[in-house]
Amino acid sequence: MYILAIDTSADETAAAITSGRKILSYISYTQILQHREWGGIVPSIAKRAHEERIDFVVAEVCRKAARYIKPQGGELLKKIDYIAVTHGPGLAIALEVGIKKAKELAIKYEKKLISVNHMEGHIYSCFVQNSRGKPAGEFQFPYLALLLSGGHSEIVLFEDHLRYKKLGETRDDAAGEAIDKAARLLGFGYPGGPAIEKLAKEAGDKDDYKFPRPMIGTNTLEFSFSGLKTAFYYFFKSLPDEEKTKKVRELASSFQQAVLAVVLAKMVLAVEQTGVKNIVVGGGVSANHRLRSQLRALAKKVNGRIFFPPYPFLTGDNAAMIGVAAYYKAQANVFADLNLLDRIPRLSFA
Repeated sequence: MYILAIDTSADETAAAITSGRKILSYISYTQILQHREWGGIVPSIAKRAHEERIDFVVAEVCRKAARYIKPQGGELLKKIDYIAVTHGPGLAIALEVGIKKAKELAIKYEKKLISVNHMEGHIYSCFVQNSRGKPAGEFQFPYLALLLSGGHSEIVLFEDHLRYKKLGETRDDAAGEAIDKAARLLGFGYPGGPAIEKLAKEAGDKDDYKFPRPMIGTNTLEFSFSGLKTAFYYFFKSLPDEEKTKKVRELASSFQQAVLAVVLAKMVLAVEQTGVKNIVVGGGVSANHRLRSQLRALAKKVNGRIFFPPYPFLTGDNAAMIGVAAYYKAQANVFADLNLLDRIPRLSFA
């Protein structure tokens, strides 16, 4: 089964051709440099960049897949079984570009269309394989899925293929968003996660400032990072300019420690409440090495297994994870109604 997957959910114009869990070809055009000067994604710029690149990205991913799939009459897309596309959540006017292209190709080549929830894709990102089927390993349900990105912080019970139960989510800001805002306040550009992690490491992952840990003592799996972000803002503004400069590493480290402490506490609580010991972690924040170390220790303590996206590009928005999630939807005969795809969903999981 060959699937062409498209993702334009934010600032990456991405396409992949997958077979089962394997990536046969992949290409992504990033817009980070175009948004960096604004400190975040500008919707109109994102849409225009997607429109300018989508045809090239699709053509190039097909060209690269020709080493695995012999084109039919010179057109590789004739050999594709299904077209898959991210259908939300995400930036609506960016999503529309990918959806429009996927519908156009599905109609032209008479293929069924598969819509994939973006967060669903992040769950499956932990199980993506390269063209040689590595890393190997079978699914061992159930899993606790921790999804942390610029727009989402969620804990989901992954019961079986296509079966999810949301256990908790952020009430306001997401972890990634809070980290980006802290980085911007400290004078670093977008995206802020890598800068904060680097500074924290240079500071020895200290926690000198002891910023608040919102909702850490509650018996709920929900998150809240708005208060932490606000506390950090006012504390930073109150500092003398000299300390802002000299203590930038310690400030970044303390902020990261606060965010990760909340995440770890919620995952400990999730394991206790559900009894599920196997964990998958997806989304941009899953690239954080300090977070990975802490979660590995948790999994070891409870005799569970933990899975992260196996390749760095899979932590961010990408089309490969969409193709793999679509594979299981195709097996279950879950296809999209072309007429309904014009409505962009707001919720993470329906």
